[in-house]
Amino acid sequence: QVQLVESGGGLVQAGGSLRLSCVASGSISSINALGWYRQAPGKQRESVASIISGGRTNYADAVKGRFTISRDNAKNTVYLQMNSLKPEDTAVYYCRLIGPIYGYWGRGTQVTVSS
Repeated sequence: QVQLVESGGGLVQAGGSLRLSCVASGSISSINALGWYRQAPGKQRESVASIISGGRTNYADAVKGRFTISRDNAKNTVYLQMNSLKPEDTAVYYCRLIGPIYGYWGRGTQVTVSS
């Protein structure tokens, strides 16, 4: 079993920054990909950013140039640096780990951007 715990969410004014962290623990044999998703009220969960085992990253168009995903393998941690935040970035942000067989979700952390 794998557990993912997100942190770093909060309330920030538009134009501000936040850094989300997600620590993975448990039976982690290998990691194919790590990612951040978000879900705003009344909307479907959407992919924000991902990083695969080779280090290649991918971003949603809405966050390109503002968000940066990174990982620290030694700490089993993935980060999401969010700059120039906009009110439309308000959502619950979820961490996802994709292993060789299963995928896992964290419980999420709330990000609220005020205008």
